[in-house]
Amino acid sequence: MSNIIIEELTQIPIALQGTELVERKGIGHPDSMCDAMMEQISIDLCREYLANFGRILHHNIDKSLLVAGRTLPRLGGGKVLQPMRLVIGDRATAEYQGKRIDIGEIVQVSVKEWLGKHLRFVDPEEHIIIQNELQEGSPELTDLFERTIIGANDTSAAVGYAPLTETEQMVLATEHYLNSPKFKQQFPEAGEDVKVMGYRNQQQLLITVALAFVDRYIPDVQTYFQRKAEIQQAVETYLDGKRHTLKGVTVNINTLDDPTRGEDGIYLTVLGTSAEGGDGGQVGRGNRVNGVISLKRPMGTEAAAGKNPVSHVGKIYTLLTHRIAEQIYAQVPGLQEVYIWLGSQIGYPIDQPAIASTQVILQPGVMLTDVESAIALILEGELANIADFTASLARGELPVC
Repeated sequence: MSNIIIEELTQIPIALQGTELVERKGIGHPDSMCDAMMEQISIDLCREYLANFGRILHHNIDKSLLVAGRTLPRLGGGKVLQPMRLVIGDRATAEYQGKRIDIGEIVQVSVKEWLGKHLRFVDPEEHIIIQNELQEGSPELTDLFERTIIGANDTSAAVGYAPLTETEQMVLATEHYLNSPKFKQQFPEAGEDVKVMGYRNQQQLLITVALAFVDRYIPDVQTYFQRKAEIQQAVETYLDGKRHTLKGVTVNINTLDDPTRGEDGIYLTVLGTSAEGGDGGQVGRGNRVNGVISLKRPMGTEAAAGKNPVSHVGKIYTLLTHRIAEQIYAQVPGLQEVYIWLGSQIGYPIDQPAIASTQVILQPGVMLTDVESAIALILEGELANIADFTASLARGELPVC
């Protein structure tokens, strides 16, 4: 491809820089809930489109607002006063060649099944109102799906990178650990709403966790602080076993807590998520597609969740750039960091980006000429197989948050 550009970056790799800031929002965080539920609707729609029409039709389920409800958390167990409301917008094709499918029913089933699977204390029938505002798509964008080769639906750009730094891996591992089934068995009072922030200063990492406690498991304030201390110790022990270059990891949990304020000074929830009464959520405000929000990395503004997996080039390229970067880093010796940039033009085939740029930080003694041909070969191969990649996206095989 004539538009492939490969260049060397002469900068210090992120892992070797003095500071680093990385965030992750857990599955019960309102923003993560929006991302995951909209993506699930898209996946389920794709399955219905293929079953009924033999092709994936125009849809974008990427406009969503989760409006917080109202609860009354109390030691020993509170109650829900007002349910959450999920407003779902944008576009979805309901009729094709004279045959209709029930978009509203698909939306309802997708959201309720996702909630039932991922949030232990949320009753999908009682604790949320689903407001479906999906409409038909514009004729011009819908026509893209009638063409032999589906073109990009937008002029868009994306960037991905590899590898994850140790800080990024530790932040990701912290949330995964806190929301793992084994951890929930040991600490059932730990809700799914987890937010992890990692600050690295040289080789010391400070992890700050916001963790929603479920009130029915906390009979008194003393128990809350006792269990919080036990959770902190468990997380520090877990992370200590995962350190490589870091010399130390400190974990703080719920730093807003004030033991002098009794029940009002602790982080209690009824359902294990702040969406029940404390915080709303939106698509695109959560994790990037590689699972973290890394403030020293280049990031696009694309909200990948819920977008069409076969034509929405912003979504496709956002995930594909990370995949290509990972493949290049894993297969080409002599690289410290890899950054991939892809840019599209609306209407042009998605396997023919307007620009495909690779930027690499080389290991000492390695020349760009030593790696150029191998990088180009991987990049061309990934673009040539983009149909397989989008099919895996449509099946929900690649996480977007």
